[in-house]
Amino acid sequence: MGEDRTQQKVLVLDFGAQYGQLIARRVRDLHVYSEIVPCDTPADEIAALDPSALILSGGPASVYADDAPSLDPGIFELGLPILGFCYGQQIMALTLGGKVAHTDIGEYGPADMRRCDEGRSKLLGTTPDEQTVWMSHRDSVSEVPEGFCITSTTETCPVASMECAERKLYATQFHPEVRHTPYGDEMLSNFLFAICGLAPDWTMDSVIEDTVAAIREQVGDARVILGLSGGVDSSVVAALCSKAIGKQLTCVFVNHGLLRKNEPEEVEEVFTKNFDVDFIHVHAEERYAKLLDGVEDPEQKRSIIGSQFWKEFFDVAEKLDGVQFLAQGTIYPDIIESGARKTGGKASTIKSHHNLIPFPEGVHFELIEPLDHFFKDEVRELGTALGLPDHMVHRQPFPGPGLAIRIIGAVTPEKLATLKDADAIVREELDAYNQRLYEETGERNSEHACWQYFAVLPDIRSVGVMGDERTYENPIILRAVESTDAMTADWAKLPADVLTRISTRIVAEVDGINRVVYDITSKPPATVEWE
Repeated sequence: MGEDRTQQKVLVLDFGAQYGQLIARRVRDLHVYSEIVPCDTPADEIAALDPSALILSGGPASVYADDAPSLDPGIFELGLPILGFCYGQQIMALTLGGKVAHTDIGEYGPADMRRCDEGRSKLLGTTPDEQTVWMSHRDSVSEVPEGFCITSTTETCPVASMECAERKLYATQFHPEVRHTPYGDEMLSNFLFAICGLAPDWTMDSVIEDTVAAIREQVGDARVILGLSGGVDSSVVAALCSKAIGKQLTCVFVNHGLLRKNEPEEVEEVFTKNFDVDFIHVHAEERYAKLLDGVEDPEQKRSIIGSQFWKEFFDVAEKLDGVQFLAQGTIYPDIIESGARKTGGKASTIKSHHNLIPFPEGVHFELIEPLDHFFKDEVRELGTALGLPDHMVHRQPFPGPGLAIRIIGAVTPEKLATLKDADAIVREELDAYNQRLYEETGERNSEHACWQYFAVLPDIRSVGVMGDERTYENPIILRAVESTDAMTADWAKLPADVLTRISTRIVAEVDGINRVVYDITSKPPATVEWE
């Protein structure tokens, strides 16, 4: 998709912050489009992107470290409004002639901040004179640059925020982007609207209009092929492409036999009835089973499944005339977790994604990735705005390799059957739990709603007693998490009666299972999936 996605654009210069993606999310939540770029992007390249404003993220380094991230000083000569957080404040101060000192006492967590601006700061606006902010630093600005004034302090940090209103340069040592800073959204809103003069006009309707137009322009009269899994990402891409080019789109559903119980039939029914596109169902269950026989390593499983997916997919593509484009449901977290961020930043590979594996040699399709800068909840919003059925938009997230990476160890037909039955119970009970919460609160993502939930079958057995007899069978691991953006997740605080019902049903109804355990690890340090 084209880079010029919107008239208004806020660029987040990423200095390696754990909250870098969160900053972009918070700006988008206020209906202003935002993207992340590397902190060392030259000023002329920044100018070429035509941003409306810049935000300098935090980062883990000291500004005085030998390998400390830096930025092009010319950025401050572009005449753009700039807001810095934490390391962003420090690098702003140092670059413009101020000083940063290493303090003996750091601030980590909530801090009491006091304004000293006499109510004049547009950034702090009408927020209270005394308020709680979230700090995470040891270095801090000790002397502000010429033309700047201090607008707030804490007991430990003499420059909790500073600004040069004349040049529209603002910075805070604290983190307004996190929810632990109660007035952070108000400060971001003040920056975007009172200082930058932007309009909150980045909405799903405008996104759809722009994206559909971009697809039409990119595709022209050519044909497009899409690997359709039935998940929300590929479904939204299918809906966007269908809206843009109609019958020029062919959806290929590769059934690898690793989907959830009854899912292949549901996918085919939904997409043949709800989309005016060509739909091809590829039955590859037996071929996948042979390839995975005896394979235990999770990355090897992913590689086999991903490679075979492309083989199955391109076998179909070669039989179609005029296919020039490949549409994919790649989203922002996919790119970040795969260490292949389009921002150019560096990231370690947490896990590979099948839709980011390079094309096989000799294959030449141009990519259409309309969701590559969207987070999961934004994709769901897009789906709703496109008029997709509710059950499709809020479909459980599901990895491309399917149940193969929810079976720890080798995949066998017997293990698949066991996991499918257990997983069906988990989804049935937690679907009902989420529906009850929705009916009570009227909110799809209420405080205690589950975002993702499934069963995992580990390669271990444990002793049990059933019918007065000793058993030595497998446990099932229940995984249920709460999340809004797929970047972080917390384990769901399920009521005891719900957990009891799930455990009782699985042990009673699924052969070979005598124990159910609950994973209460957040992401990070864990990932949502086990493999």
